[in-house]
Amino acid sequence: MSEVWIVAHDPVAGNALAGSARALGDAVNAISLGAGALAAADLTLLVEADPSTPVEAYAAAVAEVLASRAAKLVVLDSSAQSRLLAGQLAAHLGTSPVNATGVVSTDPLVVTRLAYGGLAVATEELASAVAVLVLAAGALPPADGTGAGAAEPLALAPSAGVRLLETRPRGGESVDLTAAKRVVGVGRGFAAQADLELARELAGRLGAELACSRPIAEGVNWMPAERYLGVSGATIKPDLYLAVGISGQIQHLVGVSHSKVIVAINKDAKAPIFAHADFGVVADLYQVLPALVAAL
Repeated sequence: MSEVWIVAHDPVAGNALAGSARALGDAVNAISLGAGALAAADLTLLVEADPSTPVEAYAAAVAEVLASRAAKLVVLDSSAQSRLLAGQLAAHLGTSPVNATGVVSTDPLVVTRLAYGGLAVATEELASAVAVLVLAAGALPPADGTGAGAAEPLALAPSAGVRLLETRPRGGESVDLTAAKRVVGVGRGFAAQADLELARELAGRLGAELACSRPIAEGVNWMPAERYLGVSGATIKPDLYLAVGISGQIQHLVGVSHSKVIVAINKDAKAPIFAHADFGVVADLYQVLPALVAAL
């Protein structure tokens, strides 16, 4: 029976990761650093983490436990803390972390990752004795359900030298685009920020989340970064992705290419998005969107 180990420090993200990781093995075990017992895992090793200590300070101790349990596959989410923890875990385990955007197969373990700054997607077989994966949001489909739910206490001591002095709430919106079944994405085809209301109304009629390309979030700041799709944003796998006024550069396509159906609306017939769309409408979005809203 193949086992997958996850390392979690947040209960919500930990349970989501445990559910998704079930696609990678027969059993999902977890080391919980202050996140409590994870219902989606089969076994949770409970560590009473010191709240004044960063989770990465437990890297050496966690790596020792993983080695003693003969862990072959270790998985973490893509939060900033998890990425830092993954790097240190991998170093202690004698390997390198892999930032996976998708999983092609589990036997052998073949994953996809971004290469050349997101300009390409590389497919790699991981042949090392132990693999440490950082799963990008949407790399595996979300899964519901529970595991065996066993839990055992585990006493671990953090490495000395680093203390957490302060935490501050993160600004911006709280949105999970990876869980959306329908997504409407907007790009620089919109002439003004106020015009995004056309897309918001359409998204409302479709029961969809509203997202955007990087220039909308970071270029003109018309939408929060939490709604940006692409290389350094969210990766989604919805049933429907409707791209409106988005040219379709590779940095954006990386985040949406796994959508079941892609529909593109753009007045430029040569826009790259059309080469990746299942359906395309070459027309002015200012004419198409009101007509769609009226028809829905």
